[in-house]
Amino acid sequence: MNPGIIIPIFGMLIGLLIPMTVFIWKYKDAKGKREAVIEISKNLDDSSKVEELLNIFEERKQEPIDYRRSGVITIFVGAGLFALGYFFLGSILKGVGALVGLIGVGTMIAGYLYPNTEKELTDAVDKFEKK
Repeated sequence: MNPGIIIPIFGMLIGLLIPMTVFIWKYKDAKGKREAVIEISKNLDDSSKVEELLNIFEERKQEPIDYRRSGVITIFVGAGLFALGYFFLGSILKGVGALVGLIGVGTMIAGYLYPNTEKELTDAVDKFEKK
């Protein structure tokens, strides 16, 4: 086999292997939680306690996404990419860094334009009603 073709083949296999590994890992992690809930619920008589137990295992965040925080993080990732391109790798990475930084600026502006917490929404409605 030609040695020049081995690296692209391994690259394609890794591209398939990583998502499959993550899927299997997440499945096994969730399976253990489901089995634990089943075992605990067999020993509980009160259905409200089972619901409370399910709420404990619920991993979803109930708070909305803070676009301002995400925007600042994205801006600094863009700045890092830009600096890496400026000092080491060249103009393409500088362009990518500038693009990512501007996406972060847009995300941060969206966070200020569209309030997402209950207090911010209430304050925005109160300001509007005073006008």
